Amino acid sequence: MSALFEPLTLRDLRIPNRVWMSPMCQYSTADEGPDTGVAGDWHFAHQAARAVGGAGLILTEATAVNPEGRISPADVGLWNDRQQHGLARITAFLHEHGSVPGIQLAHAGRKASTEPPWRGGRSIDPDLPRGWRPVAPSPLPFHEGDPVPAELSREQIRGIADDFAASARRALDAGFQVVEIHGAHGYLIHQFASPHSNRRTDEYGGSFENRIRFALEVVDAVRAVWPDELPVFYRASATDWLSENPQDDREGWTLDDTVRLAKELLSHGVDLIDASSGGIAPGALITTGPGYQVPFAARIKAETDLEVAAVGEITEPRQAEEIVASGQADAVLLARALLRDPYWPNHAARELGAEPSWPNQYMRAF
Repeated sequence: MSALFEPLTLRDLRIPNRVWMSPMCQYSTADEGPDTGVAGDWHFAHQAARAVGGAGLILTEATAVNPEGRISPADVGLWNDRQQHGLARITAFLHEHGSVPGIQLAHAGRKASTEPPWRGGRSIDPDLPRGWRPVAPSPLPFHEGDPVPAELSREQIRGIADDFAASARRALDAGFQVVEIHGAHGYLIHQFASPHSNRRTDEYGGSFENRIRFALEVVDAVRAVWPDELPVFYRASATDWLSENPQDDREGWTLDDTVRLAKELLSHGVDLIDASSGGIAPGALITTGPGYQVPFAARIKAETDLEVAAVGEITEPRQAEEIVASGQADAVLLARALLRDPYWPNHAARELGAEPSWPNQYMRAF
């Protein structure tokens, strides 16, 4: 049996294999009116194809917990009934075709109110109808020239943690079995954690313990409403790619910090770390290449008791098999590879001598 196609059990949830779809923003909901933030036909087709293709777990895109938390006006959200019903339609299909449905809950913080990538990806003027003023731990814009975000008060911070919990409750009612908290890629939770973006002097800034306080409060709020028998994931940027670079004098979050955070997350009920990197600072020098983030996952796995998923330029079946079989990670998360080939998991199963999970409707092709 291929290690990549062995089931993985987290708490009471059995995931049928270790090839999972990474959350990928589609920027494809209505950006005004009653369907704002509502997953529609595009989102259904996008995720359904990967379920047919054999992905064991499908994590839906970064889903905003409130309107101000959207990256773009066209992001999926989960703060009202209409949005919940749109997602429930998708989870029903994923269940039917053997994939575990998971949702990534997020708040963009200072990186909110931007155009989709194909429209340039830059900030939208807060005074325009499609824009709003972002919020952040500190009044520091992501790009020079962007609108200055409003610094969050203590009450607002606690309110956002409550929003994560409310969205988690809706996610459960919509049929999701995994919830992932987005603490990476320069979004709000990461902004609190990194000294690059957090200049606060209260209990949410300064020391490591203070900077991770918001992350733990969000985890606690979600875990309080999420069933004990189902897992909670946490996506972390393992490094900001700043402090390790001698040519960059900006202070940032490091892999040592991530290992330290992971141990705290375990004690707060997190079951798996989704180990990514970067996103906090423009111009950070990132060294990419095949599996370039796998060493981050491997170190977290070696130094903690958490399960770990690896992501980042994992493109070949035997590459993915080696990552899991060697114990560097417990699963792989594919993004662009699954955009290019929705049936990558079933093709990989055939190459590795495992049993593909083609639906009956497709069996005549094989």
